[in-house]
Amino acid sequence: QVQLVESGGGSVQAGGSLRLSCAASGLSFNLRRVGWFRQAPGKEREGVAALGTNGGTNYRDSVKGRFTISLDNAKRTLYLQMNSLKPEDTAVYYCAVKFAPWSVTPSLVPSDYTDWGQGTQVTVSS
Repeated sequence: QVQLVESGGGSVQAGGSLRLSCAASGLSFNLRRVGWFRQAPGKEREGVAALGTNGGTNYRDSVKGRFTISLDNAKRTLYLQMNSLKPEDTAVYYCAVKFAPWSVTPSLVPSDYTDWGQGTQVTVSS
């Protein structure tokens, strides 16, 4: 059974940093497309950062240069380092994966993923 558990969320002031973690059980991240998404109240879920099985990365324009996605296969953990946080980054953040044994590009489209974590809240105050 696949399980993804996010952690590391919290409340910070604008300009601060957080590192989110997504620990996987029941699977490894090998041969899987992985990504981070977020959803603010009243808004649709949106892609933030993604890693493809081809080794490529993709970031939402608004987080480029501030967020970094990384993966530790040995620890089965996906990370999202978030720096220079802004109030508009406030949302529930989710990690997601999809088994993809072929080479695929990183995707910020939610429907390209099959398994999701429960989310972790990030609140950035001005």
